[in-house]
Amino acid sequence: MILNQESVLKYGTIYKFKTQPMDPSDPFKGKYINLNYEIDTFKTPDSSWQRNETIYVYIETDSLGYSKIDQISRTILDDNKNDYFLAKAGWYSKFDHKLNIKIPFNRFYMEETKAYDAEVVTNRPQNTTDSLLTTYALVYVKEGEAVLNDVLVDGMSIKDFVERESEKH
Repeated sequence: MILNQESVLKYGTIYKFKTQPMDPSDPFKGKYINLNYEIDTFKTPDSSWQRNETIYVYIETDSLGYSKIDQISRTILDDNKNDYFLAKAGWYSKFDHKLNIKIPFNRFYMEETKAYDAEVVTNRPQNTTDSLLTTYALVYVKEGEAVLNDVLVDGMSIKDFVERESEKH
């Protein structure tokens, strides 16, 4: 499994997924930030998706350099040249025809002392505006596999960002 992840990191394509970290604590898995992605739903008229059904999520890059979903499928598509990763179907809304997608790379493990600070720092408004800091995950994708490599806050690794912010206070 580790060897496969290393292969994805070495030979995969890197994508930026817009996200906002949160901080749950799981005593069995250690300390991490839970990542909620902006692209966790996809509009589709197909209402036959079943919860936990495997989905092939095909992605492309938008004009700002962030990942967006091109299409989803139950099988590998020969005619789609975009990268894809495997995910699971969540709920389907008949009201707005959107399928919720359970993104598999939603946990970023950090030192226990930094995970809470990461959530606090990235969710507080910037000094001059009411907007949140730009936060995104760097994910490598190769042949259906996806590996979360880092989380960046305004272009800086979240680990370094938290250290810098804690030194200020």
